[in-house]
Amino acid sequence: SIAQKQLLDVENNYNYNQQRTAYVYAKGGDIFLTDVKTGKTRRITHTTDTESNPQFSFNETKIVYNRSQNLYAWDIASGETLQLTNIKASDATGSGGGFGRGSDATTRAGNNPQEQWLKNDQLQYFQVLRERKEKREATEAYNKSLPKEKELRSISIEDKSLQGLTISPDGRFVSYRLFKAAPSTGAKTTIVPSYVTETGFTTDIPARTKVGSQQGSAEYFVYDRVKDTLIAIKTDSIPGIQDLPDYVKDYPKQLEEKKKKPANRAVIVSSINWSPKGTYAVLDIRSQDNKDRWLMLFDTSSGKIKVLDRQRDEAWVAGPGISAFGGGNTGWIDDNTFWFRSEASGYSHLYTVNASTGTKKALTSGNYEVQQASLSKDKKYFYISTNEVHPGEQHFYRLSIADGKKEKLTSMTGSNQVTISPDEKYLAILHSYSNKPWELYLQENFVTGKQAKTSGKIEQITNKAQSDEFKTYAWKDPEVISFPARDGAQVYARLYKPANPHPNKPAVLFVHGAGYLQNAHKWWSSYFREYMFNNMLADNGYYVMDIDYRGSAGYGRDWRTGIYRHMGGKDLSDHLDAVNYLVKNFGVNPKNVGLYGGSYGGFITLMGMFNEPEVFAAGAALRPVTDWANYNHGYTSNILNEPFTDSIAYRKSSPYYFAEGLKGHLLICHGMVDVNVHYQDAVKLAQRLIELGKDNWE
Repeated sequence: SIAQKQLLDVENNYNYNQQRTAYVYAKGGDIFLTDVKTGKTRRITHTTDTESNPQFSFNETKIVYNRSQNLYAWDIASGETLQLTNIKASDATGSGGGFGRGSDATTRAGNNPQEQWLKNDQLQYFQVLRERKEKREATEAYNKSLPKEKELRSISIEDKSLQGLTISPDGRFVSYRLFKAAPSTGAKTTIVPSYVTETGFTTDIPARTKVGSQQGSAEYFVYDRVKDTLIAIKTDSIPGIQDLPDYVKDYPKQLEEKKKKPANRAVIVSSINWSPKGTYAVLDIRSQDNKDRWLMLFDTSSGKIKVLDRQRDEAWVAGPGISAFGGGNTGWIDDNTFWFRSEASGYSHLYTVNASTGTKKALTSGNYEVQQASLSKDKKYFYISTNEVHPGEQHFYRLSIADGKKEKLTSMTGSNQVTISPDEKYLAILHSYSNKPWELYLQENFVTGKQAKTSGKIEQITNKAQSDEFKTYAWKDPEVISFPARDGAQVYARLYKPANPHPNKPAVLFVHGAGYLQNAHKWWSSYFREYMFNNMLADNGYYVMDIDYRGSAGYGRDWRTGIYRHMGGKDLSDHLDAVNYLVKNFGVNPKNVGLYGGSYGGFITLMGMFNEPEVFAAGAALRPVTDWANYNHGYTSNILNEPFTDSIAYRKSSPYYFAEGLKGHLLICHGMVDVNVHYQDAVKLAQRLIELGKDNWE
């Protein structure tokens, strides 16, 4: 129903007060306040404008929200509304683009007979177009059925856009970012043709830029409402702002020029986090080359900033809770103690830092990752998810801030993705196992004395994931193993062993996509289609291995950055070592080994077929990247820098340059309307293979 859909839109955006006695949220463009004890909900706004991002402020006496790029405060006691800012802006003249907008704009046929006939004919013979039309019309009908229709406008100030408008808890300071997009001449966007359309004409979908495109710039400001002063956050004196990355040493001429004319690197303030009383704010500042992350303390009494923590990585800064350019999972324990995660030890762990003294303290340590973290209601504990039991398992813990003791709260093998109830009495656990899809469970979580009760009965709430037909097949439970790579590292893998091996002893390696993703684990795979296909391969006598090669998630910083400046290096040799493991331990015939995968998996398939033709007899590359210079900036520049600053990395990492090595049988499959890895990659490689005279591919 419409009401249910609206609830789904807001369920993850509740904002509680400190005592968890009330929460605010936005729904349908209006703001609502709910009292937890009584369950009574008050509608704060009811306007034709769109209100969003509500939060408690002014020491929790008011609700502050955004409307038309300005901040407003609603007094909880009196119900009066006060406009806090008066930012005057004009509508941006630039036009955006994307798959949804592009496809919608191209489905409208003209009124002339030729175009109308084409449209009717297309709809008659193409099921996919009828399905798209039905989905689009259903979406339009749903939007029209809402109480009022609202559209957020893109607002600019002169040639800049206003972003991240927020207010301190005491209501005194307003912070925001002014973003200036790169000039159109410096950021040419790509176009993806759409061939099967309702109009019958080929239409263009505006897509992304390519790696190395000119990036936008940003300025950050804090406005003091009491003193009526505007403070510009200056980043010129940040420690290491002019530091050069190590890779520049491979380009002596470039290095010499940069040393002669040292310059500040471009940075962006990705987020701001105010202390409970508004005494301090922590700015999460990233360098645009993503080699540095600075947590800077803004002191409201002096208006100055100082470094609390600097994370420098010669590859790139990332990891669980430290997402690149997206801020991090951070917060305040009290008005003087800030918490964050860092990979300083090689793994993402939880830290606190004293705002006054700058003293840092590690709350967790070890060769595992803290993958999720949140503060308890009384601020005496953290609730964290880690993979310390096994890299392929996820469990939930309660961590004491005072003494660092942890209590494991989940027990089911596999993945336990936990949401704790607002009163912290219950755990909602989304759980799955290798051959059992996700189901929802409920577990008590009340405290008796100093121990959390973990032995209470776990109640399964849902039982919908498996149909009766699905249960008729005995889905395999792949063994999660590890084997040594040639450099001594341990590579984790899923192994499917056939009950009746084929006489030719063949084997297939599946290569997961995304690069930074984990698939050799004990929970239901996001690659469920490939999981089922691997079951079929094993039924037909194949040994199948699915490895978490270098660059995969779940194993810390060194594993994450193991592909820096050479994709198709250690990530490929890990697959070669997997083949050796199969040959040595199961007698697999080394002449009968193939591999397949999509996206990054397709890329590795090509690198294997081109660079190790004696190892891989056949391969299927699905939607593969064939030249990394074609891919997007955010992902690719982290790993390979930019084509014009680190051409060596791109030359070593792009299959296009190694196509002459193909000997085995290669299948390339690529969707032509792919707005992520563009179909151009497949066409470019096809032309290269044609010019090389290769005929063993299709």
